[in-house]
Amino acid sequence: MHVQTRRLGRSGLNITELAYGNWLTHGSQVEEDAAHACVHAALDAGITTFDTADVYAATKAESVLGRALAGQRRESLEIATKVYWPTGPGANDRGLGRKHVVESCHASLQRLQTDYVDLYQAHRYDPSVPLEETMTAFADLVRAGKVLYVGVSEWRAEEIAAGAALARDLGIQLISNQPQYSMLWRVIEAEVVPTSEAEGVSQIVWSPLAQGVLTGKYLPGQAPPADSRGGDPQAGGSMKGYLTDEILTRVQQLRPIADDLGLSMAQLALAWVLQNGNVAAAIIGATRPEQVHDNVAAAGVELSAEVLARIDEALGDVVERDPGKTSRG
Repeated sequence: MHVQTRRLGRSGLNITELAYGNWLTHGSQVEEDAAHACVHAALDAGITTFDTADVYAATKAESVLGRALAGQRRESLEIATKVYWPTGPGANDRGLGRKHVVESCHASLQRLQTDYVDLYQAHRYDPSVPLEETMTAFADLVRAGKVLYVGVSEWRAEEIAAGAALARDLGIQLISNQPQYSMLWRVIEAEVVPTSEAEGVSQIVWSPLAQGVLTGKYLPGQAPPADSRGGDPQAGGSMKGYLTDEILTRVQQLRPIADDLGLSMAQLALAWVLQNGNVAAAIIGATRPEQVHDNVAAAGVELSAEVLARIDEALGDVVERDPGKTSRG
């Protein structure tokens, strides 16, 4: 299956509908040679969009990705990173103030071994800094050629609208938002997606597999497999809310749906998020190249209205839809 591209927002930038991300893997959970193998598996599968952040693995993830992509034709890649979370001990080593935004961008470029990033994203909204200051810093980086496009992550609908308006005033485009989105976590549907569509903003979604829960490998009443993210004391901490018997029982009811379609449960979950017209890409992560190959088979899969209804019936009321749960960091 060939990975297709989609336009990001109203911009001229094409990204692959599956993007490779390294939030919980590179520089921490897997060894560097395994990380390189996963990146090259992604490239071989036609994935050209790579997402990271300065804070992942305390800046090490960017460095690993930079080394893994070394030697690739830069023009054939779309590299995205983010700024907001603390990357040092100082009072200005965090947030979206001009000093941290500019300094973090320079540090990210150095770690990624590139002269520019295709997409620079505000990793959360920063209520402590005037939005005008943040957007002006982003605009200056765009004009300096260090950033081609600007995005955000986990912003609320009203924050996206305000950021997009300021971007237009500054002569740049805000083209993307990176929220959590999956069959189990649909909090963006009520407010963020309609606002984004009106503003010309696409979603690049993280955790489309609900941190692995939607693969079906976690079973109700059983401890997580020792070699899984859920079984990792550090990486598994962020997914404890999903590992309830009620959710895991409901997720197992997706298995016959996937079987009927000849898909793995992971492929079904990825195909589901890609049915949303406002989603430009789903971010996949991997600790082994085989996971990349499995995920890529979700590209181009179309789910019928009947299948979508079966999924909703299977999951029932364990789906989270409250827009108030959009993360503010």
